[in-house]
Formats: sequence, C-alpha cells, structure tokens
Amino acid sequence: MGMHRLALLAVLFGACTSDSVDSNEQARRAYLGLDPSLEKSLNLGFAGFNAANSANIPTQMANGDLTGALSISGQVDQGSSANKQMRLVVGLVAYSDGPFEIDDAHDRIDITYDTDATALPALDLSLKNIPTGTLTGTLAGTYHLTGAIAGDVLLDLVITGTMADGGNGTVVRAPGATTITGTATQGGGIYDVNVTL
Repeated sequence: MGMHRLALLAVLFGACTSDSVDSNEQARRAYLGLDPSLEKSLNLGFAGFNAANSANIPTQMANGDLTGALSISGQVDQGSSANKQMRLVVGLVAYSDGPFEIDDAHDRIDITYDTDATALPALDLSLKNIPTGTLTGTLAGTYHLTGAIAGDVLLDLVITGTMADGGNGTVVRAPGATTITGTATQGGGIYDVNVTL
C-alpha cells in the first residue's frame, strides 16, 4: 500500500511539473502582456512633445484595454533647434490590456502591471532633424507583475526609428518604422525583445 501511494505521488508530481515553463519562457510571458504599452508610451511621448509650451510636457494618459492607466510625463528641450531630447518617465497603475496569447494553441493568461512612483521607468528619446529625421532612445526600468505571473520584470530596451511630419507643426512616428530591441529580465530568465511598430 505504501509503495502504491509513493508511485501515485510520483505520477501526480510528474504531471504537475510537465506544465511548468523555464525561466526564459517566464520572462517572455512577463514581457508579452507589457508589449502593447510600448507603442502607447511612445505615442504619448510624441503627444506630449507636440503639446509642450515649456520644458515640462503636459502629462499624457491612456487607459489599459482592460484595466488601469498609463501616464507619460517629463521634460523636453526648448528652443528652435531641429534636434530635441526628451527625458520622460512611464507610470502604470493596475494596468492590463487583457488576456494575451502565449502559444500556438491560443492559451491565454492575464497579468496586471504597476510601477513604483519613486522609481519610474525612464523613457529617453532623441529626435534629430525634426520633423522628418531620426528617432533614437532607450526605455529602462522595473515593472511589477501580479496575476498569472508575480514579481518584477526589468526592461532594458533600445529604440530606433524615423519621424514624420504630422501637419500643423506636429511630429509623429513614421508608421512601421520604429524598432525596439533589448531584453526583458524576469526572475532568472531573459527574453530578447525585437519588435517593429
């Protein structure tokens, strides 16, 4: 009887661990739920740039598709130069774009993201030859996760792209011309990010 129970426990334990994922896959999943917020962050940064009439850009906000909010605030260089630097921070409060697919079987999970108000992720952008020149920058910082994955994910990303004239004196990102590369680190895992927006 004791051996039978031991064998049953071994089978049950094996069944439980067969669905576990390695740490790199965990990092990928932690990043995937945050991925849509990257484009929103960049778009809000440009909206703030276009709305600025002083060094401080007006705070720009967007809702998560499911819950919470995303905010972008910070400073932009003043003056008439065709080259500008933006030093922005990203704030997330109970942010989720809803369940997202994690595999080819269309399995979905949901993660909610928050940031620490005392250590917000930094979004630094360099705009050269405005309005139709190049965009470069970095996004670096820690995002807190709850839901299907708990803990933190650290983004260390590099942004490259081009700008377009948005009309009426505004500047926008050229569609499909922004590339984001770098890493998302979660626990002991690392996911290599490479997306084009």
